[in-house]
Amino acid sequence: MQTHIVKVYPSKEQLSQSKQLAWKIAEIASEKFPIKSQVSDMVINRIIDNASVAIASINRLPVSNARSQALSHPKKDGALIFGLSDKTKVCAEWAAWANSTAVRELDYHDTFLAADYSHPGDNIPPLIAVAQQKKCTGEQLLSGIVTAYEVHINLVKAICLHKHKIDHMAHLCPATAAGIGRLLNLDTQTIYQSIGQAVHTSFSTRQSRKGEISSWKAYVPGYSAKLGIEAVDRAMRGEKSPSPIYEGEDSVIAWMLDGPDATYNVELPEKGEEQKVILESYTKEHSAEYQSQALIDLACKMRTKIKNFSDINKIVIHTSHHTHYVIGTGSGDPEKFSPTASRETLDHSIMYIFAVALEDGAWHHVNSYAPERAGRKETIELWKKISTVEDPLWTKRYHEIDPQKKAFGAKIVIHMNDGSKVEDEMALANAHPAGAKPFVRENYINKFKNLTKDIITEEESTRFLNLVQRLPELTAEEVGQLNVVVDIKKIKNSSADNRGIF
Repeated sequence: MQTHIVKVYPSKEQLSQSKQLAWKIAEIASEKFPIKSQVSDMVINRIIDNASVAIASINRLPVSNARSQALSHPKKDGALIFGLSDKTKVCAEWAAWANSTAVRELDYHDTFLAADYSHPGDNIPPLIAVAQQKKCTGEQLLSGIVTAYEVHINLVKAICLHKHKIDHMAHLCPATAAGIGRLLNLDTQTIYQSIGQAVHTSFSTRQSRKGEISSWKAYVPGYSAKLGIEAVDRAMRGEKSPSPIYEGEDSVIAWMLDGPDATYNVELPEKGEEQKVILESYTKEHSAEYQSQALIDLACKMRTKIKNFSDINKIVIHTSHHTHYVIGTGSGDPEKFSPTASRETLDHSIMYIFAVALEDGAWHHVNSYAPERAGRKETIELWKKISTVEDPLWTKRYHEIDPQKKAFGAKIVIHMNDGSKVEDEMALANAHPAGAKPFVRENYINKFKNLTKDIITEEESTRFLNLVQRLPELTAEEVGQLNVVVDIKKIKNSSADNRGIF
C-alpha cells in the first residue's frame, strides 16, 4: 500500500494532475491486478447478499416507485431490473437507480465503518447495470467490483464526512466511477475526469438520517449510482471536471470538510498490487443499523437472565461515540423514542432495537418494525428506560486501524428494581469475520433462500445461485442473465405509469 498525503493547495500553486488524489485513484482503477480466490468468493457472496435483500423488499413503496420510474426509460440493449423478466430492459443508470434502492431499502446488506460510514455493496448494482448494457464478461465485472470496494473502503478509512454533516455517498459515488472505469478498461485520464465529476456532484447533507428519517435513505445509493454512471459517460465523451476536486482552495476539503489547513493520509494500493480490502468489510445477519448488530446478539443472550422485564429499572448501554451520537440518546433526537416513527427512524434507534430484541429474543426484517410491534405498551415502557453513554474504550476500539482490534459493540448494564444488575458485553456481531459465527458462503445462501422463499420459485433460486457462483467465468450473455426473476403477478408497479413526469 502507498500513503498519499492529501491537503489543500492555493490555486496559484497549480497542483499537477499526477499529484491529486483523484488521479491516484484513477491510476489504480486503470491498472490490471491479480484477484485471488478468497477475494473472488467474497464478491460472489456480496452479489448473493444484495439479491437477497433486494427481492425481500420487492414490493415496498420506495422500491416499487423507483422501479416504475426506471420502467419509463426502456432501452433495447439495456440492463435488467430486480424481479422483472430478462426481456425487460432499461437504461443502465435507471436500472442502477431501481436496483440500488431495492438493495438499500431494508438496511440489510454489507457495511464498513472507520473514519466514516459506508455500505460498499451499494457499488454492485450500478456496476452490474453497466456490465449488462456494455456486454461485459464476468471477469470484467469481478474486477470492477473489487476496485470499487478498494476505493470506497480506503476513502472511508481516511476521510470523515459525518462530523461535517455530509452524507456518506460522497465516498460511494467516486468509488462507483472508479469501479466502472476498471470494468470498462478506461484510461487513467478518463477515469480521473469521471471521479472529479462524481465527487463534485455527490456532496449532500446528513439530514436524510436525522429527525424523521424518510425513504430518501433508501434512494441515496440509487441517486449516487446515477450520478456515477452519468459522470463516467460524460468523461468518455471528452468532458472535463472541476479540479483539483479534493485539494482545490474552493473545493470539498477546504469548504465542506476539515478546512484549508487539513491533512489526510489516504492509503491506496501500488500500481498492479492485489486489491483485497473487500475482505475487511462485513455483512448483516439482522436488518438494522450495523452498530446494533452485536447488541441484537447480546440482547438475545442476556434475556435468559431476566425472569420478568417489568422488574427492570433502567438499561444503560456503554458504547462508542458513533453509536451514542448517531443511534443513541446522544443524538438528542426525540423521534428515536416515538412508537409512530418511520421504519427508517426505528432502524436508527438502538433503544428501540435493544428493547424489542430483549423481549423477543430475535430480530425480523418486517415484524420487528411493524407499527403494532412498535406500539406495544410494555415495549414502550421498556424502550423509555434505555439510554446510551459514550465509553472512551469502545470509541477507541471503533477507531482501531487494525481490523483484528476494531469493534462495534458495547457493554450493557441492566439495573433491576431490587438493586441487582445484569451485565454483559460483546465486541463483534456473531456474523462478523472475527465474530463467534462468521458468515461463509452457506450463510449467504441460507439468507438468500430465507428472504426469497415465498417470493421466487425453487427453480429460479437454483438457477441464480448456480449462475452467480460461476462469476469469474461468465460470458457477457450470462452476465446479462444475472438477475432474480419473480412471478409478475407478485410484483406491484411492474410497468411504467403516468403518475409522474416520466
